[in-house]
Amino acid sequence: MSIAENIAQVRANIAAAAREAGRKPEEITLVGASKMNDAAACREAIAAGIDALGENRVQEMAAKFQEHAYDGAPLHFIGHLQRNKVRQVVGKADLIQSVGSLELLAEIEKAAGKQDMVQDILLEVNIGEEGAKSGFLPAELLSGAEAALEKSHIRTLGLMAIPPAEADREENLRYFDKVRALFLDMNEKMFHNSLRILSMGMSGDYEDALRSGANMVRVGTAIFGSRHYT
Repeated sequence: MSIAENIAQVRANIAAAAREAGRKPEEITLVGASKMNDAAACREAIAAGIDALGENRVQEMAAKFQEHAYDGAPLHFIGHLQRNKVRQVVGKADLIQSVGSLELLAEIEKAAGKQDMVQDILLEVNIGEEGAKSGFLPAELLSGAEAALEKSHIRTLGLMAIPPAEADREENLRYFDKVRALFLDMNEKMFHNSLRILSMGMSGDYEDALRSGANMVRVGTAIFGSRHYT
């Protein structure tokens, strides 16, 4: 199937899951996770109406940015972001979804300040409390949000999370529900219910994520096909 046909199928699945949860399909933002796909594939997804494209790797993002791969759609950075590469992403990515430490917040604030702009972000939650994964632990999230609120060149729009890869479906659903509870609590306590993005769910679980309250999903394989790692 073509990228356009895959997007149409994902859209249909999103619509069904949203209606099942009593929600409107148009409330859901579909981000095409375009890692390891070339500029032509990105353009094909944009032509097919993808809401946004998401990149995991700074070097790949920068190269495709120069090729105008993202013209016509917002660009999100969705992967682990090293502090020494922040300046290559700030001002290029419309949304940085993977902000999971106080140190990273500080670097983004510095880079955005130098450009005299405000960078939109999501706070990443390490919901499985995995030692090898970035993100704020659930117990640290409110302090991370407080630090973000103090930054004049950062605007926090919501939360992002990735459950542990080895989790089965029932465990995944519990993780999604925990993230939604954190989102609602943080939104009420600190943001006067102004947060609007809950980014959860990928190719294998985006329908369950939607049923658990996500309004943004990051779908790669189901749109672009299997990636071939070397």
